[in-house]
Amino acid sequence: MYPVTITSPRIGLREFTPDDVDPLLAIYGDPVVTEYMSFEPRTHDQVQRTIESVIAAAHAGERLDYSLAGLLPDGPLVAFARLAIDLGHPLQSSGQIGFALRADQWGRGLGGEVVRLLLRLGFDELGLYRVWGARDPQNQASARVMTKAGMVEEGRIRGHLHLKDGWRDSVVHSILAPEWANKS
Repeated sequence: MYPVTITSPRIGLREFTPDDVDPLLAIYGDPVVTEYMSFEPRTHDQVQRTIESVIAAAHAGERLDYSLAGLLPDGPLVAFARLAIDLGHPLQSSGQIGFALRADQWGRGLGGEVVRLLLRLGFDELGLYRVWGARDPQNQASARVMTKAGMVEEGRIRGHLHLKDGWRDSVVHSILAPEWANKS
């Protein structure tokens, strides 16, 4: 499915363009935003490569990665939103979400809207059965966002990621299509 555009009253998701490097750098280059992520703040060159990669993935024959730019109605890019279809199942009925919001937009409910848009994409547009997300155990804001969107905390994956400070656990949240249908 290309191009993807999906909106709510306060934020919309669209495909990335080459012009999105600097706005995405304001998210991925910020140590406050990346504190609980699986990577250190990124440089301009790293963000440019990320944009090139997600644009290429959007044009893949069988699209498995929906990395989208989150924009306010007046235009500024304030979020990175991703739905990656899980491999390994013939029906590809599961996908993982990830999201990051520019720090100056925190506390306004936009993260929840981004997650709900990703769930709409996964369930209503792509027909997935399960959507899940993983978070740093210390990231309580992310826990609140996913829980408020109807996602259930499933448990902890011990030693899930190796970061510069050592191994880190992840906490998994998920929602199933019947739960989404009852919520939406």
